[in-house]
Amino acid sequence: MKTHHIEVQKLKGASNSSTSGLVTFKLDALVKEREPVDGIEPSTLLVLTEANARVLMALLKTQLTDMDGRKPKSRHGRHG
Repeated sequence: MKTHHIEVQKLKGASNSSTSGLVTFKLDALVKEREPVDGIEPSTLLVLTEANARVLMALLKTQLTDMDGRKPKSRHGRHG
């Protein structure tokens, strides 16, 4: 497995697909291959500044709210 160091430079936007259930982010990032550290499971690192982390959270919240709005409302718990 290849491991990478991904440093987010700028988050540009987000979208979601109701058919696949995927959220897609458009961003600028610096991506470098990374050697696994001995004794630690190989992992890819995603690195964000605090500002970019806050933007990511806002974009995620918006996309999840949009996806939730398209789901049919549950009828469980309703008595008629």
